Amino acid sequence: MLRGMATLNLWADDLEAASAWYAEVLGTEPYYVVPGGYVEVRVGDRQDELGIIARSWSPRPQPETPGGAIVNWHVDDVRDAVARLLALGATEYEGVVERGEGTGFVTASVVDPF
Repeated sequence: MLRGMATLNLWADDLEAASAWYAEVLGTEPYYVVPGGYVEVRVGDRQDELGIIARSWSPRPQPETPGGAIVNWHVDDVRDAVARLLALGATEYEGVVERGEGTGFVTASVVDPF
Protein backbone atom coordinates (compact mmCIF):
# COMPACT_ATOMS: atom_id res chain seq x y z
CA MET A 1 0.00 0.00 0.00
CA LEU A 2 1.26 3.47 -0.86
CA ARG A 3 1.94 5.63 2.18
CA GLY A 4 3.12 8.81 0.47
CA MET A 5 5.92 10.12 -1.68
CA ALA A 6 9.45 9.60 -0.43
CA THR A 7 11.76 11.51 -2.78
CA LEU A 8 11.54 13.59 -5.93
CA ASN A 9 14.67 13.21 -8.09
CA LEU A 10 15.97 15.62 -10.72
CA TRP A 11 18.71 15.03 -13.31
CA ALA A 12 21.66 17.43 -13.61
CA ASP A 13 24.56 17.60 -16.06
CA ASP A 14 26.75 19.24 -13.42
CA LEU A 15 25.93 17.62 -10.10
CA GLU A 16 28.28 19.80 -8.06
CA ALA A 17 26.93 23.07 -9.49
CA ALA A 18 23.32 21.89 -9.19
CA SER A 19 23.89 20.83 -5.58
CA ALA A 20 25.37 24.24 -4.75
CA TRP A 21 22.53 26.07 -6.53
CA TYR A 22 19.79 24.13 -4.75
CA ALA A 23 21.58 24.56 -1.41
CA GLU A 24 21.47 28.34 -1.99
CA VAL A 25 17.84 28.29 -3.15
CA LEU A 26 16.59 26.02 -0.37
CA GLY A 27 18.88 27.23 2.40
CA THR A 28 20.06 23.74 3.30
CA GLU A 29 23.00 21.48 2.51
CA PRO A 30 22.69 17.85 1.35
CA TYR A 31 22.36 15.38 4.20
CA TYR A 32 23.12 12.40 1.97
CA VAL A 33 25.83 12.27 -0.71
CA VAL A 34 26.99 9.51 -3.04
CA PRO A 35 30.24 10.88 -4.50
CA GLY A 36 30.05 11.56 -8.22
CA GLY A 37 26.42 10.74 -8.67
CA TYR A 38 23.77 11.73 -6.14
CA VAL A 39 22.87 14.22 -3.43
CA GLU A 40 19.75 14.55 -1.34
CA VAL A 41 18.35 17.39 0.75
CA ARG A 42 15.38 17.66 3.06
CA VAL A 43 13.20 20.73 2.66
CA GLY A 44 10.22 22.39 4.22
CA ASP A 45 8.15 21.80 7.30
CA ARG A 46 7.61 18.11 6.46
CA GLN A 47 11.25 17.49 5.52
CA ASP A 48 10.34 16.30 2.03
CA GLU A 49 13.30 14.85 0.13
CA LEU A 50 14.74 16.25 -3.10
CA GLY A 51 17.41 14.23 -4.83
CA ILE A 52 19.71 15.38 -7.61
CA ILE A 53 21.19 12.67 -9.83
CA ALA A 54 24.13 13.09 -12.19
CA ARG A 55 22.78 12.76 -15.74
CA SER A 56 25.69 10.39 -16.45
CA TRP A 57 23.91 7.86 -14.22
CA SER A 58 20.81 7.86 -16.45
CA PRO A 59 20.07 4.50 -18.07
CA ARG A 60 18.86 6.38 -21.21
CA PRO A 61 19.56 9.69 -22.91
CA GLN A 62 17.66 12.59 -21.33
CA PRO A 63 15.97 15.30 -23.44
CA GLU A 64 17.70 18.65 -23.77
CA THR A 65 14.48 20.63 -23.24
CA PRO A 66 12.55 21.18 -20.00
CA GLY A 67 10.35 18.23 -19.27
CA GLY A 68 9.46 15.53 -16.86
CA ALA A 69 8.00 16.29 -13.47
CA ILE A 70 6.53 19.65 -12.60
CA VAL A 71 7.43 20.47 -9.02
CA ASN A 72 5.16 22.82 -7.09
CA TRP A 73 6.62 24.52 -4.02
CA HIS A 74 4.79 26.21 -1.16
CA VAL A 75 6.11 29.77 -0.79
CA ASP A 76 5.08 32.82 1.23
CA ASP A 77 5.00 35.12 -1.82
CA VAL A 78 5.08 33.82 -5.41
CA ARG A 79 6.34 37.07 -6.93
CA ASP A 80 9.20 37.36 -4.43
CA ALA A 81 10.12 33.69 -4.89
CA VAL A 82 10.21 34.02 -8.68
CA ALA A 83 12.32 37.18 -8.50
CA ARG A 84 14.83 35.43 -6.22
CA LEU A 85 15.03 32.35 -8.45
CA LEU A 86 15.57 34.49 -11.55
CA ALA A 87 18.32 36.42 -9.74
CA LEU A 88 19.99 33.08 -8.94
CA GLY A 89 20.00 32.00 -12.58
CA ALA A 90 16.66 30.28 -13.20
CA THR A 91 14.82 31.01 -16.45
CA GLU A 92 11.18 32.08 -16.52
CA TYR A 93 8.96 29.45 -18.16
CA GLU A 94 5.60 31.00 -17.30
CA GLY A 95 5.14 34.27 -15.45
CA VAL A 96 2.94 34.79 -12.40
CA VAL A 97 -0.66 33.78 -13.17
CA GLU A 98 -3.71 34.11 -10.94
CA ARG A 99 -5.71 30.94 -11.50
CA GLY A 100 -9.35 31.77 -10.94
CA GLU A 101 -10.64 35.11 -9.77
CA GLY A 102 -10.59 35.51 -6.00
CA THR A 103 -9.28 32.00 -5.30
CA GLY A 104 -5.83 33.01 -4.09
CA PHE A 105 -4.38 30.27 -6.31
CA VAL A 106 -1.31 31.86 -7.91
CA THR A 107 1.33 30.01 -9.93
CA ALA A 108 4.51 30.68 -11.87
CA SER A 109 7.04 28.39 -13.52
CA VAL A 110 10.81 28.61 -13.79
CA VAL A 111 13.43 26.24 -15.14
CA ASP A 112 16.54 25.65 -13.06
CA PRO A 113 19.92 26.17 -14.74
CA PHE A 114 20.58 22.43 -14.83
